[in-house]
Amino acid sequence: MNMEGLARILITFGIVLLLAGFVVLALSRLGLTGFRLPGDILIRRENFTFFFPITTMLLISLVLTLLFNLLGRR
Repeated sequence: MNMEGLARILITFGIVLLLAGFVVLALSRLGLTGFRLPGDILIRRENFTFFFPITTMLLISLVLTLLFNLLGRR
């Protein structure tokens, strides 16, 4: 991989992160944050809260894998 290829990858990741930031900002302003899917683990105690979004992580992983496979084919 040459430096131009690396630069393009870094620029692409930067743009994707920027777009993800705008999506998160828009969702928070619309009040759509804090959703939980069935299978996500939430433990609440008096002075302790533990949240492990395992189902959400699996779903995001699946969507990104499909997206990158579709975009990576030439």
